[in-house]
Amino acid sequence: MTSTPQRLRVGIAVDLPLADVQLLRELEPRLELVHDPELNRPQRWDGDWEGDPRFTRTSEQNAKFTQMLHSVDALFGIPDVNPALLTQSVHANRDLRWVHTTAAGGGAQVKAAGLSATELERVAFTTSAGVHGSTLAEFALFGVLAGAKNLRKLEADQARKNWPSERWRMRHLDEMTVLVVGLGGIGSAVVERFKACGSTVWGTSRSGRPVPGVDRLIDPEHLAQAASQVDAIVATLPGTASTEGLIGAEVFASVRPDTILVNVGRGAVVDESALLPALNDGRIGFAALDVVAQEPLPEDSPLWQHPNVLISPHTAALSAQETSRIARLFASNATRLLDGKPLRNRVDTVEFY
Repeated sequence: MTSTPQRLRVGIAVDLPLADVQLLRELEPRLELVHDPELNRPQRWDGDWEGDPRFTRTSEQNAKFTQMLHSVDALFGIPDVNPALLTQSVHANRDLRWVHTTAAGGGAQVKAAGLSATELERVAFTTSAGVHGSTLAEFALFGVLAGAKNLRKLEADQARKNWPSERWRMRHLDEMTVLVVGLGGIGSAVVERFKACGSTVWGTSRSGRPVPGVDRLIDPEHLAQAASQVDAIVATLPGTASTEGLIGAEVFASVRPDTILVNVGRGAVVDESALLPALNDGRIGFAALDVVAQEPLPEDSPLWQHPNVLISPHTAALSAQETSRIARLFASNATRLLDGKPLRNRVDTVEFY
């Protein structure tokens, strides 16, 4: 990354809609895009970057795909979202200088590629962090509301055609304190939504720098103590060695009865073996989980049947605008690279987030 190129040869390594390929050309004319849609696994839905696993390249297509991967300066997407293909590309292509992952948590995919320190220094890796902030923030709001309004009771009464003889109270967002664990792009969007609803919002921060909308900053070392004073916890953290199991037995032992938990970060952040007892005894009154530690969630997981758990199959981030949002982010970063400016969303190659 020592010299600044005049043009950038970019391989489209995943199925990017043609409209977004054209958007890249319009936003940054200095890009030389290498794109053959017949070589990529077709998306089955918006934002399906892995593509249809039933798709198999012919020997001719595979040769073209490999040649493309080995002859470009940058890649839009990890090929087939397959770390092994990323490893092969970095090993074989000495000119490769930048790879953009379509996932917000693309650092985990980079880590799985097992690249050497020299290779991690030679190639810059960026993620799509921030692109999914608004959609995940909406799910976080939905999850807390589902718990606050006792969605499960409403569903059960309706299914039985039961009109209760006694009315019962619901919790209200403007009377609740919400703890946002992680104040990155997703966390900041979550804060905005809850502040707009009148909630008191706390958030974890190691730096202690003020964050707009956050009424109280919490050092992560004091997470359990803070959890004992809030009505809802929203986790937005990436999955790293330092965040694994962060919301675990100590936190669940501290919470007040009927605390609501939402996870829109990574499944490993929540210790599910500690979550289940907390759900069973009512310390966690409701949990809305867009992510779980093992995906797909195993059929024998008790989370499926738990009456106070709402499972979303890691789909809350998807939207019709996702591909174009990522294309715009890529084009912006390509402009920065071509102009000799630092890239946004660089992967930390120590923690891999």
